[in-house]
Amino acid sequence: MIHKIRLASGFFTVGIWTLASKVLGFVRDIMIAAAMGSGPMAQAFLIAFALPNMFRRFFAEGAFNTAFVPMFAKKVEAQDKPEDFAREAFSGLASIVLATVLLGQIFMPFLVLAMASGFADDARFALTVDYGRIVFPYILFISLAALLSGVLNALGRFAAAAAAPVLLNIILVAAMYLAQIMGWEVGEALSWAVLLAGVAQMALVWWAAHKAGITLLPRRPRLSPEMKRLAIIAFPAALAGGVVQVNLLVGRQVASYFDGAVAWLSYADRLYQLPLGVVGIAIGVVLLPDLSRRLRARDEAGGNHSLNRAAEFSLALTLPSAVALMVIPYALVSVLFQRGAFDAVDTANTALAVAIYGAGLPSFVLAKVLAPLFFAREDTKTPFRFALVSMVVNAALAIGLAPYIGYLAAAIGTSVAGWSMLILLWLGSKKLGAAAAIDPRLRAKAPRILLSSALMGGVLWGAAILLEPWLFGSSLRYGALGLLVGIGMASYAGAAMLTGAFRLSELRAMLRR
Repeated sequence: MIHKIRLASGFFTVGIWTLASKVLGFVRDIMIAAAMGSGPMAQAFLIAFALPNMFRRFFAEGAFNTAFVPMFAKKVEAQDKPEDFAREAFSGLASIVLATVLLGQIFMPFLVLAMASGFADDARFALTVDYGRIVFPYILFISLAALLSGVLNALGRFAAAAAAPVLLNIILVAAMYLAQIMGWEVGEALSWAVLLAGVAQMALVWWAAHKAGITLLPRRPRLSPEMKRLAIIAFPAALAGGVVQVNLLVGRQVASYFDGAVAWLSYADRLYQLPLGVVGIAIGVVLLPDLSRRLRARDEAGGNHSLNRAAEFSLALTLPSAVALMVIPYALVSVLFQRGAFDAVDTANTALAVAIYGAGLPSFVLAKVLAPLFFAREDTKTPFRFALVSMVVNAALAIGLAPYIGYLAAAIGTSVAGWSMLILLWLGSKKLGAAAAIDPRLRAKAPRILLSSALMGGVLWGAAILLEPWLFGSSLRYGALGLLVGIGMASYAGAAMLTGAFRLSELRAMLRR
């Protein structure tokens, strides 16, 4: 069951599937925007859908998997009954999340108020409660799917776990088409589709784990010494996950008091989540089990090489993406979303949020590179302390600036908090020894990647001005945006070759690794 992880190929496997999921997510959100715009139904569904996603990140993808993956990876490496450990974890997680689902059904009105108290005095509140009760059981299936994905990732099998989110967007897009054909209420159809997608995602990764030799079936949970150890490690990570969710909660609360802002921030989030998901998720999924193995084998040099190449890979893809989001947000939002119920006002407000999120994008991705340094050592307390600081920064900016600049305060708080978290992780990583050091290659490459991205930004800005007649209000706007993106990619590649940010020989070597 021991599989040698090829770091670069793992990044690309996860990244390609994540890209497919994000593209389908765009299709989904474009359809939602066209059908519901930024109106009450759209805001109600988006908040309801955020509820299980918040708990999912808190339970499975955050605290639980952060503790589970390094422990499971070490058991795989030592051939120390990893399947028994995974079964115990599976049963324990299932019991905790099932209890949460039952409580959520009872206290749904209070959960909605905690997410968006600005809905309290209008029709959005009752609608959100109804949708929330339909979608909330999704956390049971998706949390178990996340644990199964952690098992697969630790075994070096990334494809099925990375492909599972694609099912969600396929099912939601299909639900949108059916709702239009059958005359169903779009928000309710989407809510039931979310639940169905959770079942499908869990089934996919369960079967993949079974094929890999790990068959997980629920049984009566027990508090064994290993489960106690898992809980001790997971608890600080759960608190850290809670802090991250508080940050999101603050943003949604601020947005709920401005008509349409919940939808504007959600659509903006979709745009910056594309590079964040493709790069950040790929890095986090592949790097954590790889570092855990190397540290167990006392391979500090190998761990350092993996970390630096992950950082280099992240910068090479994230910096140009961030620049593009800041330079051409209006063109992106207009072409992708402006149709049907989504009008020019929605485009302008969403574009402003996109530019602000773009400024924070590099910090979000690089934090996913540095955090595994702590998690691989089963240190979840240090990131928790850093997350507390970022929470205070976010809340102070989002709440403090809201009376002056409105909903944009939430986006500013998110981006500044992201940079605060990254700086703290970077300073903290200096105490972790040789594995955390920046190697000479990264020191040389990073400023060149930044310069290449800046040069691309200048070209994009000029090209957007030249293409303006075709980008806005023209039947050729899709082709114009495609041309603009192509110009950006070509100019970045050219600038990177010119500055020496990367060379073809290095790329070929990385792919072979």
